[in-house]
This record gives sequence, C-alpha cells and structure tokens, in this order.
Amino acid sequence: MINIVAISDTHSKHRALDVPPGEILVHAGDLTNMGSLEDVAEFNEWLGSLPHPHKIVIAGNHDFCFERDLEASEPLLTNCIYLQDSAATVLGVRFWGSPWQPWFFNWAFNLQRGEEIRRKWDLIPDNTDVLITHGPPHGYGDRTRSGDLVGCQDLLEVVERIRPRLHVYGHIHEGYGLSSNDHTTMVNASNCDYSYDPVNPPVVFEYDPRWKAERRGVGTEV
Repeated sequence: MINIVAISDTHSKHRALDVPPGEILVHAGDLTNMGSLEDVAEFNEWLGSLPHPHKIVIAGNHDFCFERDLEASEPLLTNCIYLQDSAATVLGVRFWGSPWQPWFFNWAFNLQRGEEIRRKWDLIPDNTDVLITHGPPHGYGDRTRSGDLVGCQDLLEVVERIRPRLHVYGHIHEGYGLSSNDHTTMVNASNCDYSYDPVNPPVVFEYDPRWKAERRGVGTEV
C-alpha cells in the first residue's frame, strides 16, 4: 500500500497541522492567504521539514502569485512537485493537478462554467490515477454554509468518464470529508473551516497499486 496524505486550504496556517507520515503528501491549493511570495517561501520551508519522501502541490484561488507570476512563484517550491495543468508519476501512480474552479468572487484561477472551464478539464489524461483539483466536482463535498451545491458539473462528468481512483480537492471549507461514487473516492481535504481555523485533520488514503491492473486490464501498459 502507498499512503497518500491529503491536505488543502491551509491558508498559511500549515504549522498548526499535525501531519501524519506517508509516502506521498498532496496539497490541493490555497497554501497562502493572499498569494504573497514570502508566504510561498515559508510554506516551502515547512514542506522541507516534513518526512514524506514525495510531495505534490497545486495552487488555489487564494494563491494569486502563481496565476500572476508563475516564473517567480514556482521556483520557490523546491521541496515538492508543483502541478498546474500537468502530470507527474510518483511510485508508479499517475497524478494530474489543476488549480481552476468556476468563477468565484474575482479570485485567482477563476473560469466561467461551461465551455471555458471544460477546456481545462479536457486536458486531464484518461489514465490519471489520482486527480488533484482545487475546486470540487458537483455534489461531492461542495455544499456551502447556505446549503448550495457549488461544485463543477463539467468536472464531475470528466471524473465519471476517466474514473481516477482518488480525487483530492478543497476550496469549499464546509465540505471537508470523504465521499465516493462507484469508482472514485472523493476527498475534500480543506484543513481550515469556514472561519479559517485550521481544525480539520489531514486525510490519509491507502492506495493499492494493484488497482491499476484492475482498472485497465492485466497486461495493459501502466
């Protein structure tokens, strides 16, 4: 088994977390409060203090610096793999990371629902084992305090088509927790609650590499 530790929406309060050990640490965005380069550098220093051999990070809607100046921001993350509409294979597991979400109060990485955001989801490879997005799919960990379901329907349709084993996201703090459909475990890993207090613990998912063969057929290239 490969232990994947999922965190998200730490908003520069990462040092308050008690992060359990594992082979791979995943952060699903909003690592900063308002996207300053100083906060990114401090977050990277903290990452370097953690024991996980592999770390994967995406940006979120608070991480303005990654949208406005990726050339200055990404090099600050020396202790992880940064994904932005891109893939990485770690311990044989294929990850895809994307920071986008449906338009939300003029924050970073916002796109209009429908064709505009669908173009980003269509980039996700069919062979993705673990999908990391900042925003949730519709109906899974996306219920707001007012009771609205604000996740992305277009993202859900892609998830249902490609069937990753695990989908990690955050963004909607009130949606923290696990849910699933017939083929994918959905994890809203938001560590901060609605009041931005870092009270939600990291989520540990046990990934069995044998699932790749079950999903694609024995003998298929993985």
